[in-house]
Amino acid sequence: MAEESDLEKTEPASPRRLEKAREEGQVARSRELVTFVMLTTGVGALWTLGDMIGGHFDSALRNGLQFERASAFDASHMMVQAGTAVLHAMQALMPVLLMMLVAALVAPMMLGGWLLSGKSLAPNFSKLNPVAGIGRMFSAESLAELVKTIVKSLLVGGVAWWVISGKLDAIMALMNEPARAALPHALYLVVGSCALIIASLLLVALIDVPYQLWSHARKLRMSREDLRQEQKESDGDPQVKAQIRRQQQQMARRRMMAEVPKADIVVTNPTHFAVALKYHDKDMRAPRVVAKGSDLVALRIRAMAEEHKVPVLEAPPLTRALFRHTQLGDEIPAALYAAVAEVLAWAYQLNRAGTDGGALPRTPRDLPVPESLDPLGSPA
Repeated sequence: MAEESDLEKTEPASPRRLEKAREEGQVARSRELVTFVMLTTGVGALWTLGDMIGGHFDSALRNGLQFERASAFDASHMMVQAGTAVLHAMQALMPVLLMMLVAALVAPMMLGGWLLSGKSLAPNFSKLNPVAGIGRMFSAESLAELVKTIVKSLLVGGVAWWVISGKLDAIMALMNEPARAALPHALYLVVGSCALIIASLLLVALIDVPYQLWSHARKLRMSREDLRQEQKESDGDPQVKAQIRRQQQQMARRRMMAEVPKADIVVTNPTHFAVALKYHDKDMRAPRVVAKGSDLVALRIRAMAEEHKVPVLEAPPLTRALFRHTQLGDEIPAALYAAVAEVLAWAYQLNRAGTDGGALPRTPRDLPVPESLDPLGSPA
């Protein structure tokens, strides 16, 4: 039962899921809202610019009904008249078309905003599957769209019949008016009737917008398993992250071990800790830690130092202090300068004795390590 509840898509979409859906071109859209905005803009433009549009159509009608003797003998004259009529029509309709173009660009911003997604334009051959197509035809979403279309048709058709039947007398009266007066009156009758019909679409849009928002949210709902998987992908798989950390540690350890043969001295605890130090007076202000480790890593550092004849000194307090208070590449603390200087001097004397011969130097004892730096609190 727990597995079934995890697979049920009962959780709202996460911000990442919404962003991914938007990148794929999936946003809430309402065709009814866009249709209402565009028709309202067109009717408003016709109402506002009715005088100008009527004047242009009046000129086009007069020029089209005029017949001159030259037109009967010159075909080019007829083309000129046709071009003039087209020009008048374009001048009349261009403002309306521009306003509707702006409405077509602005309307999507009211729900979902503008969206330019190349993924939505990519070919999807799964949509050509006839079985899937039949399934979509008889899905709950298609049924809802069918019901919405029927209700919208009945509503708009009923309002249109009511509006037109109430204006039949005015429409019939246009036949008794002169052409100059009939054209603007007809235009105002058409615009007024269309405005009342479009007003019915407002009710459709007010119902469709919440439905589209709910439908879009329902499609993007996630199961608890989806949320866990998304969280795992965003944070990273713990097993993969652990593997990466192990690889990084191994690489860092290999780089560290490669520095041991170049060290000047290795101090040990003697077996629990090991720290390798290096100092060049020309490019270093103070000795630096080039390798350090505990337990098995400490044993490897010591073995590699002995293999490459790097001096190894058992200095437990100093080793513990260096291991606790330094990181790889760090300069030693100033409080340990004296102790480290003593062990470095011993290492240089030991190397010189091995190269030139002579007595071995005295092994340093009781190094000056402050008790505050020694984790055990007292020097050995």
